[in-house]
Amino acid sequence: MKKIINLFIAIATVTFFGSCVKNELPVFTAPVVEFDAASWNANGAGLTYPILTRVPGYGRPAATADPLLTRTAPGIKKFRINLVGQQLTTDAEVFVTVFSTGTTAVVGRHYKQFAQSVKIPANSSFGEFEVEVLNSGTSSATPVDLNVSLSGGNNGIKVSENYKIIGLRISQL
Repeated sequence: MKKIINLFIAIATVTFFGSCVKNELPVFTAPVVEFDAASWNANGAGLTYPILTRVPGYGRPAATADPLLTRTAPGIKKFRINLVGQQLTTDAEVFVTVFSTGTTAVVGRHYKQFAQSVKIPANSSFGEFEVEVLNSGTSSATPVDLNVSLSGGNNGIKVSENYKIIGLRISQL
């Protein structure tokens, strides 16, 4: 009986003193940018970034109903850039560059030279990166890849290391 009482006291003590601990939840305020598509789609095999064959809708992975990235459907394709953390009271500028590792697409043949910066409006959490896919005129079974990377911005904006690159696989069929 004494063992049962001691066990009850031990459990009651742990429950009473353990349940009153106040957890301080971290608040993320530092502005960080990322590609929306990179945070929703799985990385390519052996890569640290996703390879997209479709233009995904915002806030979800690329699905079979999304438009294909193909030379036979040329035009401007838009990819959202997320501002994670506290919104800024002034416009922010984020820089986008070609990530040369793995890029086989040629500017002027497979895509038009794109703007090197993207504006995220004041009091907003999103900006849009636009790239125009071109019809190269020649059919090929081998697709080309255009890998793009975020490289920081003004207003102290940093880049998310996990979601800073997306690969765009443009079908040449």
